[in-house]
Amino acid sequence: MSRNIKDYLVIGLKGMAMGAADVVPGVSGGTIAFISGIYEELLGSISNVNLGLFKTLKKEGLKAAWTQLNGSFLAALFIGIFISIVSLAKAIKYLLENEPILLWSFFFGLVLASIIYIAKQITKWNAISFIVLILGAFLAYYITTLNPLVSESSSLPFLFLAGAIAICAMILPGISGAFILVLLGAYKPILTAVNDRDLKTIAVVGLGAIVGLLSFSKVLKWLFANYKNYTLAALTGFIIGSLNKIWPWKETLTWRTNSHGVKVPFNQQSVSPFSFDGDAQLTMAIVLAIVGFLIILGMEKLAVHKK
Repeated sequence: MSRNIKDYLVIGLKGMAMGAADVVPGVSGGTIAFISGIYEELLGSISNVNLGLFKTLKKEGLKAAWTQLNGSFLAALFIGIFISIVSLAKAIKYLLENEPILLWSFFFGLVLASIIYIAKQITKWNAISFIVLILGAFLAYYITTLNPLVSESSSLPFLFLAGAIAICAMILPGISGAFILVLLGAYKPILTAVNDRDLKTIAVVGLGAIVGLLSFSKVLKWLFANYKNYTLAALTGFIIGSLNKIWPWKETLTWRTNSHGVKVPFNQQSVSPFSFDGDAQLTMAIVLAIVGFLIILGMEKLAVHKK
């Protein structure tokens, strides 16, 4: 695929949007990749990392291997993700702590529109499609209702497995990798390792993430190639079920003390804005949800116009 500098800048911006989503525990960067039209190319590019790539590198050199990998695409995307995480992490953290209802409302509108966007790409609906969609929705909803593990393990085999599972969730629309780490009880040990620059632990988690990413991307690529409509139906269901996690109005059932000695919500459930204990900020929340919704519609119109 022939691309110019402007194209790669746009891919970088899409990467920044994915990075911003991944910072929020509950929003998947995979959802952003899908609605921005790069999901299948991303899966295909990642799955190109195989023995054939190393054979090409040995026989034909770096340039041929880079082309086979679709390296320029991946480089632009991951640079965007990295820049976003580094530059927006503090802002997102501030909004999560100080304006959670407004932030979640924006993402709720964005994800809600993405459900329509993905469902419209299903070319043929039948009984199996609806069953797969319902099962995907129930599974994702069930995951969002699970209580995080109280016990946290720092064993290297466990953290390797946690890294592999979380990275799979990150490229699966509707499921947040950060949220999976919280559920597994691995979020705090990994965060501590990063803060303490524990290179051994970081390397183990990173290796797990690489193994999980390379394996799961091949599975998803195969599913898209052979059962695209059913795969899209399952992903649509996953995103529908995940809406519970990003519902703006929550009631905290239990609390926990984080590593800084601050009490933070441990277990929450969704409630109506009319029964919310506090300022529901309903008007502004609706406005931001509509803004998020319209952004996705605008992206869809732009994609249709380009075609």
